Amino acid sequence: MVRVAASEAVLSEGRDKAFTLSSDQQLMLDEADRFARNELYPLAAKMDDEEWWPENVFEDIGEAGYFGLTVPEEYGGQGLDLFTSGIVAQAFARWNYALSLSWIAHENLCLNNIYRNANEFLRNKYLPGLCSGKKIGALGLTEPGAGSDALGSMATTAKLEGDVYVLNGRKLYITNGPVADVLLVYAKTAPEKGAHGISAFIIEKDFPGFSVAQKLVKMGFRGSQTGELVFDDCEVPVENMVGGENEGVVITMSGLDLERATIAPICLGMAERALELTIEFAKTREQFGKPIASFQMIQSKIADMYVWVEAIKALNFKVLAEVNELEVGEGGRGMVHANTAASIMYAANTLNRVLDEAVQVHGGAGYIWESEINRLYRGNKLLEIGAGTTEVRKMIISRELLK
Repeated sequence: MVRVAASEAVLSEGRDKAFTLSSDQQLMLDEADRFARNELYPLAAKMDDEEWWPENVFEDIGEAGYFGLTVPEEYGGQGLDLFTSGIVAQAFARWNYALSLSWIAHENLCLNNIYRNANEFLRNKYLPGLCSGKKIGALGLTEPGAGSDALGSMATTAKLEGDVYVLNGRKLYITNGPVADVLLVYAKTAPEKGAHGISAFIIEKDFPGFSVAQKLVKMGFRGSQTGELVFDDCEVPVENMVGGENEGVVITMSGLDLERATIAPICLGMAERALELTIEFAKTREQFGKPIASFQMIQSKIADMYVWVEAIKALNFKVLAEVNELEVGEGGRGMVHANTAASIMYAANTLNRVLDEAVQVHGGAGYIWESEINRLYRGNKLLEIGAGTTEVRKMIISRELLK
């Protein structure tokens, strides 16, 4: 795997304000694309058809060097940066978007969050296993009654009893939940303080009182395992608290900004693949004695799709560059908060337009469940809901602009 220095300039020399990837970043994108095409793409159809999870896939990704990108080598990571993480997500999403989402949940929501916020004891205990892919990570935030109002409506509690915190509650729609070994979980240690009474904990799947209630069956992203988690007097050692007591809101808000910035590239990768499939289909599908690519209405659709993909890419890269050097504790406020919401909002909504035209060009072939373009189409809706709905994203953007 190509190593890209964290200080690598995002703007190429001589291009002034014209944004593009550096040569090293482009090489990283190409290598990740090659790996995903060869190793992850062959798994995609079965994962979608059967909601199947390939047991050793995370170890294979770890061996290839695609975990712990933002983590120093002393903990088993690659010592790279968040921008690199984004372009790897983009490449993976082109070929297996379900695994790209599971990769993000592990790499960014769990692993990077622990690195940025945990003490040395917890870093040394958990990061090496997560970086190697031998341990699968997840983040537990959303609950049955706490989605868009994830902090204010959180009902999961953690009470200190001797040398353990006892957690009680449920988490819902948790990516990697059914297969996770290590989970970063939020719970209220001071419910009377609302969102400012939340703390973060590292949970292991074998902790007493923790269980997976169910694996959820979804419309899209079917291979990415999603579940409901139960904490029934779950005992967590006091040393497994991440940050200080009642300081979880800072971790959450900053983490959500990074999550949005790194999930947006999934939209980009899916849009790029949809455009590629549509061009291939239009060139080979014949009607009225000639390829449909020769028809001006089809050409118009393909031109629109290309422009939308390039617009997604430009905003994606701009925001990834902005959050690349975000300090611990920053985020969750200001224009970086608005811009990460804007990036995922525009990417998801525009991907919807790209895929709608892609299926239209494919016609009946695009409506068949087993087709790749159909699989992409079914996956789109989650990206308008997860990591904050489109409506929540608009609230964040407008709130910052109107201050």
